[in-house]
Amino acid sequence: MPRSLRIAIPALVVLVWLVVASVGGPFFGRISEVSTNDQTSFLPASADATAVQDRSSDFRDASGAPAIIVLERDGGLTGADTAAAGRIADALGDRDDVDQVSPVIPSEDGDAVEIVATLTASAETGDAVTAIRTDVDAALPDGVLGYVTGPAGFTADLTAAFAGIDGLLLGVALVAVLVILIVVYRSPLLPFLVLATAVFALTASILVVWALAKAGVVTVNGQVQGILSILVIGAATDYALLYTSRYREALRDHRTGWDATKAALRGSLEPIVASGGTVIVGVLCLLLSDLNSNKALGPVAAIGIAFSVLAALTLLPALLLCFRRAAFWPLRPAFGSAHPVLTGPDARGLWARVGRLVGRRSRVVWIVCTVGLLAMGTGLLGLRADGVPQSDLVIGQSQARDGQTVLADHFPGGSGSPALVLGDADRIDDLAAAVAGVDGVDAVAAAAKGAPSGSVPAGPDATRVGTGGAPSSVTAADPTVSRGQVLLEATLADPADSAAAEHTVRELRTAVERVDPGSRVGGVTATAIDTNDTGIRDRTVIIPVVLVVILLILMLLLRSIVTPLVLIGSVIVSFAAALGVGALVFDHLFHFPGADPSVPLFSFVFLVALGVDYNIFLMTRVREETLRHGPREGVLRGLGATGGVITSAGVVLAATFAALGVIPILFLVQIAFVVAFGVLLDTVVVRSLLVPALVLELGRRAWWPSRLSRRPGDM
Repeated sequence: MPRSLRIAIPALVVLVWLVVASVGGPFFGRISEVSTNDQTSFLPASADATAVQDRSSDFRDASGAPAIIVLERDGGLTGADTAAAGRIADALGDRDDVDQVSPVIPSEDGDAVEIVATLTASAETGDAVTAIRTDVDAALPDGVLGYVTGPAGFTADLTAAFAGIDGLLLGVALVAVLVILIVVYRSPLLPFLVLATAVFALTASILVVWALAKAGVVTVNGQVQGILSILVIGAATDYALLYTSRYREALRDHRTGWDATKAALRGSLEPIVASGGTVIVGVLCLLLSDLNSNKALGPVAAIGIAFSVLAALTLLPALLLCFRRAAFWPLRPAFGSAHPVLTGPDARGLWARVGRLVGRRSRVVWIVCTVGLLAMGTGLLGLRADGVPQSDLVIGQSQARDGQTVLADHFPGGSGSPALVLGDADRIDDLAAAVAGVDGVDAVAAAAKGAPSGSVPAGPDATRVGTGGAPSSVTAADPTVSRGQVLLEATLADPADSAAAEHTVRELRTAVERVDPGSRVGGVTATAIDTNDTGIRDRTVIIPVVLVVILLILMLLLRSIVTPLVLIGSVIVSFAAALGVGALVFDHLFHFPGADPSVPLFSFVFLVALGVDYNIFLMTRVREETLRHGPREGVLRGLGATGGVITSAGVVLAATFAALGVIPILFLVQIAFVVAFGVLLDTVVVRSLLVPALVLELGRRAWWPSRLSRRPGDM
């Protein structure tokens, strides 16, 4: 090829990526424009809570989230305190982002009052609640404590916790990766080339995801946004490490950078494409989810992985071709220099010692590793992953959580967050009697246009009941009827996100279905129930599908049945161990209240898909070496050649996922721990010891039924 083209091609590739980065760079800070943290929006349309939410605006003037302002003075509120509460309510009514404000509602013990301010549908919940909190604090009399809680308050706290996802999370991840790369390469330039590849891949991913979200094709929330950044940085760096390893080898065998680039691409193209393709297929299995939040992550993560592969196979080769051997300075690989000895008595270094251990004691190694992993997996017996209260989603300080506690001390726990019953208008009395007859319901009223929403406990149109009581009818000035249906608001005695409230709503659904089979129950508590139930269903369906799909891909890639079964088995055991240790740490070290159903699901998808990455890196090289040197020597040489790069990649990926822990959201912290620990376990134990020992034990049988299993040679 002419020298001019050898210069023009890499320059053009770098230029194209620079243009993509310049266009996509500004969208780093704009992805939040198209993201939402409204829990109901992620439920399937078939869920009861979704159907009720969609219809609730037909019965009430206000359709935004309610913010509950609760004021408390220990020893009892004074007349001046009550007057100040009235002024706060009036000020709230003058706000453009507030649709309706309830009267000031005093508690029976006289120590507190509450005000329910329903935001407008167009209000930005986080900004509105922040402004309301500022105004309330400024208007509080001395000695009175004020809180803004309720659904709007919790959403605001969640939004604030996600606020660091654009800058803090990415900054921590990049610094961690840079430090690791400097230690691995001992070069001042190469780490920046690898990191630039990852950042450019992320920039392109965010640009495409932003456009799709803006068009309504995908749904993005804080968790999807954070996982995308971590996944792309980690995966792109992994693929870059594999290519760089091959390029360094090629520079010893080829005089020119162009020839070395061609050789490196030949050696790394198949494993990188296969690894990326496996992860893409794995995350796309999330499309089988009924939860839109889970479903959204599938295509978004697939886009990120696709750009990670593309950048590792285009931008990085072009950058390394520009710098050639200088990229590795001061440890530049010279043309004609000897390759490291991988096996035999002359082999030196950590991986030579690991290879000798596995070669001499393969049976002992795989048995000990398997027993150890299974022992770690016993922690699964204590795993609680059926959902956590909304008040526990944010780790650390939360005004909404503190306010909810105060609210429950002085009012029915579900004040301001009623259960909503959508039913036949002709059966309103029977429905009301059924609702009020459920233990845990404090009051029930029919929604009406023009009436304040969320103020059921003390509103003049409310029917108050005791535990187990049943009113003869529901009173309302003029209950709104839409399409032959009415909406009942049932105030629960327990906090809306509590286990007791969930039990009440499940009983409520059973009770109203007897009266009106077409009725539906929604609201905050019902949304949490439907989300958790759907998440558990998704976990049960998607995990087996991911295993089967990845197993088939491995069989096609390795031309074998036995080895893919071994690899999938090792991944399952490794995942069980990581999640088991995670369960023990969550319960006994951090004392977390439980876990969201998405934690095992996301952890599984990432650990299996990314764990298979390392399987592919290892076994494609083992197969290549086995074709040349036989099965035993092939395993040891493959381990020696890939041990360093796989371990480095694992440490990088673990560090990037661990960075998720800086965001104070419970499920992100849990995913960060499980995936980071699982990746390290996978690279240090499974890929370095367990898999090589098992393949050595099987010998040529590991490659059955391919021709490699029938070739003569050592076993």
